[in-house]
Amino acid sequence: MQTYPDLKPALERMRTGAAPDVLWPGVVRDWAQTSGTTAGDKYVPVSRDLLRHNARAALDMYAHASRFGVSLPGAFAGKMLFLGGSSDLAVNEHGVRTGDLSGIVTRLIRWPMSAVWLPGAEIALEADWPRKIERMAQRCLDEDVRIMSGMPSWALVLFERVLELVRERGRDAACVRDVWPNLRLFVHGGVKYDPFERRVRAVWSGDADGADIPTRLEVYAASEAFIATQDRRGEPGLRLNLDHRVFYEFVPADGAGDPAAPALACDEVQPGERYGVVLSTCAGLWRYDIGDVVEFDTVAPAGPPRLRIVGRSKQFMNAFGENVIAEHVELAVADAVDATGASVGEFTAAPVFPADDRPARVELVIEWAGPDDGAVRASFAAVFDRAVQARSNDYAAKRAGDLGLAPVRLTPVPMGSFHRWLASEGKLGGQHKCPRCAMDRRVADAVLAVVEPAGAG
Repeated sequence: MQTYPDLKPALERMRTGAAPDVLWPGVVRDWAQTSGTTAGDKYVPVSRDLLRHNARAALDMYAHASRFGVSLPGAFAGKMLFLGGSSDLAVNEHGVRTGDLSGIVTRLIRWPMSAVWLPGAEIALEADWPRKIERMAQRCLDEDVRIMSGMPSWALVLFERVLELVRERGRDAACVRDVWPNLRLFVHGGVKYDPFERRVRAVWSGDADGADIPTRLEVYAASEAFIATQDRRGEPGLRLNLDHRVFYEFVPADGAGDPAAPALACDEVQPGERYGVVLSTCAGLWRYDIGDVVEFDTVAPAGPPRLRIVGRSKQFMNAFGENVIAEHVELAVADAVDATGASVGEFTAAPVFPADDRPARVELVIEWAGPDDGAVRASFAAVFDRAVQARSNDYAAKRAGDLGLAPVRLTPVPMGSFHRWLASEGKLGGQHKCPRCAMDRRVADAVLAVVEPAGAG
C-alpha cells in the first residue's frame, strides 16, 4: 500500500516530463490538481481509461435517478447546472494539462450536452469564486434549470444569491422553487447533506419544515475515481462501483498507516466496521491510500456492497481518549438543528486543552444564522453533546459526571466565516471542504483568526 509521497517521484516524472509507461501505459496527458486544507497540493493522473470510467459511472448515476422516478427525457429538455471548480487548465511544454477535474471533463463536453449545460465555458473558466457565483447567478436566473450538481454548501450560496437578484428585479418569488419550478434532481457529494437539509428546504420551498428538492442523489466521486453512487432512495448507503476498472481494498481503521496491515476485498468486509479505502485505478495509482474512512451498511451475500463516508484518516478527535470521528460531529449537528430549528452553515470541532482553571472539553465552531438567543445556543450545544455521546462510547465515558471532559463549548461565528478562511488559504471554491474535526486546534483557531466571533455559548 502506498500514499501520495510514496508515488510522488514517479508521478512527477509522468506529469512534468511526460514520461511514458511509468505507472500506466503511454503518456497521461491530464492531471487533476487536488488540495486539502491540512496538506499540500497533489496531482492525480487522469488517463483516457479513467475518463471512460467516470463516464460509465455517470451513466449509472442517471440510471439510478431514473429508478427514483426522475423522467430523464423531461429533465434533459431543460438545462443542467454544474457547480464545478475552475475549468481553466495549465499546459506545460510537453502538452500535459493540469487543473481541476471539472476542467478536464468540461473540455470534453460536446453537442448535444453543450446545448443544455450551464453555466457555459466562459463562466466555468472563472477561478475567482465570489465572482463566479455572481456571474453564475446572473447567467442562470432566467433559465429552465432541471438538474443541478454540486456541494450543498455552495448550492446554498447560489440559491440565496439567485433569490436576492430576483427580488431586486421586482419579481414575485418566495423561494427557489418559484424561480426554477422544473428543478427535479440535485446530485450532491463531498460533504454530508444532513446538517444543510433544513436550510436547503427553507430556501427551496420557503419553509425549513417544508418540501425538499424533489429528488436528491448522493455520489462518492473523488479525483482518483468515481467510487460509489446512491442506488436506494432515502438510504445513506452508496453502492460501490465495481465494474468500472477500479479495484478496491479496505484496511481496518485501526491499521491506518501500517503498510503491513491486512487489506480486505469488498466481499470480506463486515458491516458497521470502519475501513480505510485503498484504490488501484486505471490511471496508474496502485494500492493507493486515498485517506477516506468508510463503513459498510450492506455486504455480500445480503446485497451489493453499500458504504458511507464517515471521515478522513487524519480527521478525528482523540486528544483525551474521546474517539470522535467526522460522522459523529456531522450527525450531531444535524440532530441539534432538528431539535432547535437553528439555521447554521459550515462547522468544525476541536479539542480545548486544559490550562489553569480551564477544563478539557470539545469546542464546536459553527456558522450561525439562527436566533441570537443564548437559550437556543445553549440548547443546541446540549443536544449536540448528547448526540455525540450517543454515537461514541468513549466520548460518553469521558463526559460522565463532567469528570473527564466538560460540556461542549459552542462558538458561533457569522455565516461565510469558513469560506473567508478557505479564501485566505487559497482553497476557496470547487470541491474544497472544511474539516469537521481534528486532533489539534489549527483549523478552529485559523477560522476564529479571520473573523470576530458572533458570541459564545
